[in-house]
Amino acid sequence: MSIFDNREEAFEKRYAHEQELQFRAEARRNRLFGLWAAEKLGKSGPEAEGYAEALVVAEASANADERVFSSVKADFAAAGVEQSDHQLRRTLDELLEKARLELKQG
Repeated sequence: MSIFDNREEAFEKRYAHEQELQFRAEARRNRLFGLWAAEKLGKSGPEAEGYAEALVVAEASANADERVFSSVKADFAAAGVEQSDHQLRRTLDELLEKARLELKQG
């Protein structure tokens, strides 16, 4: 195996690892976002956990970020919870950073 083959294999492994970490961070972010949204909707306990888990499941689908955002936005509108699109997206971004930190810390 040449040095170039070794480098290519190393890059592929690194890319796969980074993609796995990104997937895990987004799933964790969706759970945190779901718990945050559930609290705003007046849900607690198992009901809040179920709401959060439903958002984690959405991560496995295409356009997951937009589906999670749209789902919470629609639930907020139906419940009369006032949050702007900017506030929701900012919360998603903040929770993604929190999820990444949690994953790094173990």
